[in-house]
Amino acid sequence: MSNTKNQYAKQNPLEQYPKPPFPRQPQDRPGSVHKMDPEPDHGEESYQGFGRLEGRKALITGGDSGIGRAVAIAYAREGADVAINYLPGEEGNAQEVVKLIEAEGRKAITVPGDISDESFCKKLVEDAVEGLGGLDILVNNAGRQTAKKSIAELTTEQFDNTFKVNVYALFWISKAALPHMDAGSAIINTSSIQAFDPSDILLDYAQTKSCIVAFTKALAQQVAEKGIRVNAVAPGPFWTPLQPSGGQPQDKIEKFGSNTAFGRPGQPAEIAPMYVLLASQEASYITGEVMGVTGGMMPF
Repeated sequence: MSNTKNQYAKQNPLEQYPKPPFPRQPQDRPGSVHKMDPEPDHGEESYQGFGRLEGRKALITGGDSGIGRAVAIAYAREGADVAINYLPGEEGNAQEVVKLIEAEGRKAITVPGDISDESFCKKLVEDAVEGLGGLDILVNNAGRQTAKKSIAELTTEQFDNTFKVNVYALFWISKAALPHMDAGSAIINTSSIQAFDPSDILLDYAQTKSCIVAFTKALAQQVAEKGIRVNAVAPGPFWTPLQPSGGQPQDKIEKFGSNTAFGRPGQPAEIAPMYVLLASQEASYITGEVMGVTGGMMPF
């Protein structure tokens, strides 16, 4: 957790959060935030809202943990009602997020299910729109990442599933959501530093994140005339359950984030403000952009 309960207080980013080495901590997919050591900070105690999303209605995939959890907390504290999607096995984590959203006096809608299925993606949007009473913000955040040392170890099944979750679902959900969105609405996709600087062990994952960049830029041009903005966030190494549950080998978990300028991984609470900006009217002239949040690893 952070050294302060106020993430807006001036402090040294080098010392703000834990640095490696970290213990090995293998988890089964999809992983739990409470089994991580140290436990991630999603802004549960530190994020303060300023009313920038008052009255908005947001759908976030992967909203139970990691970056999605931090974004859900931030959106609720900025005044938005929030629907979250997650795998059914993550119900415990999801209910924690529900309580945090409702504690802000906002509506929380849960839509568990597997976004690798096209029919579910359509139902996801329908249920979110019905539960929220509309849709202003879509955050395509859920992702699949499984490290493999060699292309010889990468099965067609894994390759296909990575693309289904990271690329196909992005297409299916965005296509279903757009008819419900009007001028001033926003779509925010989660790409990655891997789109620009791919790791050898993330061959399939890196490709999908490059796809997301192209999808974002092309769709932004399509819907600009409707007053809808489309952007992407490209995180560097962030401390989320995606990493110890197969996203990285355990020897890399021990030094995860050590190659950044700050010598540590980012915490989800540190990237949520970017998603708030891109969803808010403050970003009215920002579309088709990829916003890097990489701890100094890469200029955009």
